[in-house]
Amino acid sequence: MILKELLDVLNKPEVNGGIDVQIEDITYDSREVKRGSLFVAVKGFKTDGHRYIADAVKRGASAVVVEDAVNISKGDVTVITAPDTRNALALLSARFYGDPSRRLRMIGITGTNGKTTTSYLIKSIIEKAGKKAGLLGTISYIIGGEIMPAPHTTPESSDLQKYLSQILDAGAEYAVMEVSSHALELNRTANCEFDIGVFTNLTQDHLDFHKTMEDYFNAKLKLFTSLNNERGKMAKKVGIINIDDPYSNRILSAMTVKAITYGFSENADIRPEEINVDVDGIRFLAVTPKGNFPIESKLTGKYNILNILASIAVGQSLGFDNSAIQEGISSLSSVSGRFEKIDEGQDFSVVVDYAHTEDALKRILEAIRAFAKGRVITVFGCGGDRDRGKRPKMGEAAVKLSEIVILTSDNPRSEDPHEIIKEIEEGIKRKRNGRLREYLVIPDRKEAIYRAIEMAEKDDVILIAGKGHEDYQIIGDKKLHFDDREIAREAIKKRL
Repeated sequence: MILKELLDVLNKPEVNGGIDVQIEDITYDSREVKRGSLFVAVKGFKTDGHRYIADAVKRGASAVVVEDAVNISKGDVTVITAPDTRNALALLSARFYGDPSRRLRMIGITGTNGKTTTSYLIKSIIEKAGKKAGLLGTISYIIGGEIMPAPHTTPESSDLQKYLSQILDAGAEYAVMEVSSHALELNRTANCEFDIGVFTNLTQDHLDFHKTMEDYFNAKLKLFTSLNNERGKMAKKVGIINIDDPYSNRILSAMTVKAITYGFSENADIRPEEINVDVDGIRFLAVTPKGNFPIESKLTGKYNILNILASIAVGQSLGFDNSAIQEGISSLSSVSGRFEKIDEGQDFSVVVDYAHTEDALKRILEAIRAFAKGRVITVFGCGGDRDRGKRPKMGEAAVKLSEIVILTSDNPRSEDPHEIIKEIEEGIKRKRNGRLREYLVIPDRKEAIYRAIEMAEKDDVILIAGKGHEDYQIIGDKKLHFDDREIAREAIKKRL
């Protein structure tokens, strides 16, 4: 693509150099620059892309986009100055890849918890309706037959537009995306046109980044206010909102597009009746504007009913038959690292889950308590360099709903694991009069998992929480292989 065709999306940028040059690709990473690249210098949390402009030029960049004044000696490189290079990256990338979001039916899911499971349910429904869908989320990016590990819940804007283009090329009509608050705040989804926005819930998380719950909420809100901007797509936009959440009314009042609500409330457009939840799954009657029908799911836990309701709302908004919706839900047996059962023939249960917030930990422990015949043993820690305010709250949640808690490391990153554990302990000590009989501090996560499995008795349930699908542990600046599921299986086999 010729540079001048790209620059139309920017608002009168300052340009020094030729604009009739050929652009072969767009990147914000100087290490990926090749001859003909457009390099966008983005200011990050740990480094500034402006520091790598010389390297990008040396590697063959035809043009660079900057916020700050730069001194480039090589005369045949075009310099474009924009007030916000993050936003410029998103706009330029969408144009470069042919605005793929305008040629796909885009479903964006945002919220503190439930995004991943809801996205997999929606993708399953779309496929049972005979259509193709790509998926971009926390666990992986699924495009055609390819499954790639996901470095971010929502990719950086240039990567996002590339992936959406690849989803189109793979013959899909739909893209299902988890949309993180970071992505919304950092303009990764700018110029990405969504057809359906789903709000799951909002509870404390990421306050290391957003600082306040109000800031966190306002970031999430951007997905739904973006639906108000019609850009010529034929299908009408829809906002699908969990009416049980305290923030729901504020989202509903900010939208001018059609809204569909879901939840346990009798006022919800889509709600469950005749609920039955046990260790083997969920059964209920879905009450919807398009008829009532039974739902059976292999997922378990009352909290998953909300994820299922959200997926029903999406399926009906896309015009699919209720039979396809039923089949899509029933055919999804599990989601990696979400209430994942580890079974090696032992007489106690082991569950691995991604729960890393107070609300998520509380919900999964409540689900476990509903079927647990023995004690509940919870193994968890909190991530370093992340929201410190949730640490004691997670301790409180564990105390209320577990007989035994083992505090350990999660991804400590640059923090001292012992100091993180001390902050969790504050919550445990406040609520020590709950059902808790014992708590242990074992900073080594492998040792903590082994200890839990060694002490388990018949019918006990062990919850290993916080990392779920992750197959690594970040200690200092090192990313080491570590998978809770592998360690649990290893420990069970050694015990047996």
